[in-house]
Amino acid sequence: MNWQPVRDRHRAVPAPRAAGPGETRRPGESEGLTGSLGTDSPLPASWTPSLLPRLFPAVDLLVLGAVAIVLRLPGPAALLYVPAVLLSLAVRGTQRLPLRSRISDDAGSLLTAAGLPLLVLFAWLPVSRVLLLGACSAAALLFGRSVAVFVLRSARSRGRLLESVVIVGRNEVATELAHAMTRRRELGLRFVGFLDRPDTAEEVGRDVLARPEELAEVVRRHRVTRVVLCCTDERSPEITGVVRRCRSSTLDICVLPRMPGLGLAASRASLDEVWGIPLLPLRRGAHASGGGFAKRTLDLLLAPVLSLLTLPVLLLLSIAVRCRNPAAFFRQERITAAGALTRVTKLRTVNATGHTGWTPTPGQCGKLGGWLRGNHLDELPQLWNVLRGGMSLVGPRPERPYYAVRFAAAIPSYADRHRVVGGLTGWAQVHGLHGDTSIVERARFDNQYIEYWSPWLDLVILVRTAGVVLRGLIGSRRNRQRGQ
Repeated sequence: MNWQPVRDRHRAVPAPRAAGPGETRRPGESEGLTGSLGTDSPLPASWTPSLLPRLFPAVDLLVLGAVAIVLRLPGPAALLYVPAVLLSLAVRGTQRLPLRSRISDDAGSLLTAAGLPLLVLFAWLPVSRVLLLGACSAAALLFGRSVAVFVLRSARSRGRLLESVVIVGRNEVATELAHAMTRRRELGLRFVGFLDRPDTAEEVGRDVLARPEELAEVVRRHRVTRVVLCCTDERSPEITGVVRRCRSSTLDICVLPRMPGLGLAASRASLDEVWGIPLLPLRRGAHASGGGFAKRTLDLLLAPVLSLLTLPVLLLLSIAVRCRNPAAFFRQERITAAGALTRVTKLRTVNATGHTGWTPTPGQCGKLGGWLRGNHLDELPQLWNVLRGGMSLVGPRPERPYYAVRFAAAIPSYADRHRVVGGLTGWAQVHGLHGDTSIVERARFDNQYIEYWSPWLDLVILVRTAGVVLRGLIGSRRNRQRGQ
């Protein structure tokens, strides 16, 4: 396994930029950015971090409810339309509170969210009333958010409702970004400091507040609600793991593009901005945004159906295995999530007793065992683990504790795949990464799945898994026919 650990690198931290023409420092502001802002400025109110991320959802619900009442929308139609609009806005990521304050960037998403659910209402209400509902809802959403942004900007200009921000990494653009945060008071950003490995001549506590691995402690101590990542490439593996462990529903994380001066292939609604400096917001992840509930709901809807459909096949296969082995099934402990173990059930495919190696040899499996493993049919009993909640239909494949500990020690990103419950199939498996294949590549695909999870991605993986199994069965049948 070729893997080189990331080494600690100390690099010089550039000095803060002097005040340019027409720029003034705040009274008492020293040459160091965090010298005054990190200690003299009062911390935001304790309820600010939890309420501000919910500002847009609350305003959207309020104005949509008002429209439904004013237009006297029937109860069933209102209960269908309002949640559908809110869900559409949440899926499109337009309910987070951005750093920019231009509502025009979100106009397209607001109009789309207000219009798509109308298609269902045409069967219940007259066309004219449905169109009126859509127009009023779109106007109300734009008006409500405009008022919310105006009130928020006014309060922040007076030093209220501030959000604490830290910047991970220190370079020229990061320094400019920190200065822009301190100058533009209407943004409501209280710059706490940089997280970086300081130069040997610089003490931690002035401009460099702490080291990147202390991000979780800094977020807790300063009640940070926004983190900006300005890291170089050689630091990316280290920072990635730190950020993954710090995610929460109230922490907004953005990344500074490597070339901020070039236009990005992303809509303006999906970008943040601090005084002309573009930032890319990160997804908050399934484990931090309520995706676990949606994922478990999908499992409970599909797993019983799949269990009933595959029950005849499982019975026939278990009888065939029992004719060749003392027992048809065997159970094995696997790590399914951080600190959690589950006993997975599989059809017995190994003839030799006491096998503890990484993968059994063809001689140990026999023809039937090799056929079951090659077509992944030995995994069918794990649908019972899904029903019990120990596993999910889709997720990183659970591993034996002995190997999981070894892989986590050798591969920095391997332990991060345990952020979610293990699955019967996964993103790595549908790309052919199973059996004796690269663990590094598996961890990469598993972490990518976690970062970009959606119910649609789970359905895609399930369909692709069914396709892999069917192709394997058809290929096995053709090989037998050729052998005859």
